[in-house]
Amino acid sequence: MLTWDSTYAIALELRRQHPEADLETVSLGQICEWTLALSDFEDDPALVNDDILSSIFQDWFEENIHGK
Repeated sequence: MLTWDSTYAIALELRRQHPEADLETVSLGQICEWTLALSDFEDDPALVNDDILSSIFQDWFEENIHGK
């Protein structure tokens, strides 16, 4: 189960599901939509804020640079 606290796990799943995503053009709104669409995501959409979405983006960005 993914929640808004699972920013790294969300980033990994988004990276897996959207390998073609250009992080220079992905918006926080798009990250929010994609996160809410994840089958394992189970948290209140009202709890999200820009800090959480920015953390997901940062984890995704770093994983693209340093991950495999």
